[in-house]
Amino acid sequence: MSTPVSDAAPGQLSHRQILTVLSGLMLGMLLAALDQTIMASAMKTIADQLHGQTIQAWATTAYLITATISTPLYGKLSDIYGRKPLYLTAISVFLLGSVLSGLANSMYELAAFRAVQGLGAGGLMSLALAIIADMVSPRERSKYQGYFMGIWGLSSVAGPVVGGFFAGMPTFAGFDGWRWVFLINIPIALVALVVVARHLNVPHKRVPQRVDYWGAVTLTIGLVPLLIVAEQGREWGWASGRALLAYALGVVGIAAFVAVEKRMGDAALLPLRLFRRRTFALTNVINFIMGVGMFGMMMSLPLYLQIVKGASPTESGLMTLPMTVGILAAALGSGALISKTGRYLRYPVIGLGTLAASLFLFATIGVDTPIWQTMGIMLLAGIGLGLNMQTLILIIQSDAPAKDMGVATSSAAFFRSIGGTVGTAVFLSILFSVVGDRITSAFASVRTDPAFLAAAGQNPQFNPGTGIDLDNTEFLGTLDPVLARPVLSGFASALDTVFLVGGVVVLVAFALVWFLKEVPLSMKSGIERAADEEPVPVAMH
Repeated sequence: MSTPVSDAAPGQLSHRQILTVLSGLMLGMLLAALDQTIMASAMKTIADQLHGQTIQAWATTAYLITATISTPLYGKLSDIYGRKPLYLTAISVFLLGSVLSGLANSMYELAAFRAVQGLGAGGLMSLALAIIADMVSPRERSKYQGYFMGIWGLSSVAGPVVGGFFAGMPTFAGFDGWRWVFLINIPIALVALVVVARHLNVPHKRVPQRVDYWGAVTLTIGLVPLLIVAEQGREWGWASGRALLAYALGVVGIAAFVAVEKRMGDAALLPLRLFRRRTFALTNVINFIMGVGMFGMMMSLPLYLQIVKGASPTESGLMTLPMTVGILAAALGSGALISKTGRYLRYPVIGLGTLAASLFLFATIGVDTPIWQTMGIMLLAGIGLGLNMQTLILIIQSDAPAKDMGVATSSAAFFRSIGGTVGTAVFLSILFSVVGDRITSAFASVRTDPAFLAAAGQNPQFNPGTGIDLDNTEFLGTLDPVLARPVLSGFASALDTVFLVGGVVVLVAFALVWFLKEVPLSMKSGIERAADEEPVPVAMH
């Protein structure tokens, strides 16, 4: 039997009750965050074991597609039916996908089961933030959201270490070592289910509203081809027949989605009336652009550390610890100051400026750059991210009506995810379109160098003129350092170009954030705001 929400005024929870619920939400979010980072260091081993190295990208693409598309659906359904049943559903679906992925016997099976995982992951992040918005006022909310930043920081460090650990074990407890990359989710998910089921008891009034199934269908038709081409376009060719077909399907699907949303009105998956709110629309644009730059940076840094600096996936994960420290310090510090002063707009302004500056600094690193210098820039980048991530969500939540809290919060995660997909695709394309010429130029600059000529004479099997396979850079670990240096210099130069473009992209977001207007933060939780907007008796769910 459910316990009362609180002995205090309706809609108010004690700090202890909030922390109890928060523990369950953090476990749910840990599932999504850890899954992304743990896969990065284990994917090569998994692909080898399942004999699917050439199609391994589909395991990531399938997860990305279902997670992105399901995010706004979770937000809308939670506004109608309540957060608790949808959050329990998200955890359960993710748990099912984890079990199935751990039992996969082919790469095609793994891709299908990862799609199931993604269906659950789509609700884990956005619903956790929406639940906190229900329980805590905007003025106090950023303090609690800082804990979520800690989860992402923990996963960014622990994920590569744990993934590398299990991937390196032949067997563990009777299963192949790599299968525990997925099976480790089982105990975390079970604990999260128990905590959420017992303690997440917030009032909710069920909304008598149709479910926008056609909106979900047309959004799927619009986004799936575009997400696939974003992931596969570099291999297909951006102007190939398959790519052009994907663009056309995407445009048709998005046009149909907008038409359906217009007809559905308030029942729409993403109600268009929200985008007529200047703050909501502009902040989501900034969120999208920041996602492009942020994910582009996070994609490029491991390549620099692993290829140019020769670090292992586990080592590169540990080397990014300064970024994690920066995110945590900035998120917790700004959260406390927002709670104390009620002022928030200065933080995304400073944060986006700091993030842009860090990307321009990353554009100066090379083969000989000391690792401490790169880690110092990571700290700066982390501070920029920490000042932005939770504050932008807070602005979106504060501007939206309480009845749309789930939709508003999921929109922030949705547009950031789309931005991240675009950023990863664009920056990888830039990297591999210029890296070949940069390596060629680097070899041309040393072709008369005596040390290079001597090393080439001792390694006659190495002939850069016949081309270098950039799909597998493991040969750099055993190649003579003198011969490897032009390759490393070419990669470093190409990555500098990627960082430079990323800095320009973030500068656009920095320019736009000045057009936001700061309004006083409410001292009422989402539950209290909903009661004010529609003061009717509520039922417990």
